[in-house]
Amino acid sequence: MFYVGQDGAILAELVYSKSADNKMIIEHTEVDDSLSGKGVGLDLVTTAVDYARKHQIKIVPLCSFARSVFKRTPEWADVLASPLS
Repeated sequence: MFYVGQDGAILAELVYSKSADNKMIIEHTEVDDSLSGKGVGLDLVTTAVDYARKHQIKIVPLCSFARSVFKRTPEWADVLASPLS
């Protein structure tokens, strides 16, 4: 999980798992209302992309938010496990 926390509480999170063939599956992204509109969700997906590039793994964005970000960010196509439809 990648997350943003404050005072021991998680305020935003991107939850992922790894598949048997070492793909990062983004399952869920959630941001607390107090951080809404501040780009925190995008920052979490960006962190996942940076991690995938560093570790040379591909991403499967099952989460609808992450999928929408990937559709708007074609320069991240290199980390996608397959093209988005």
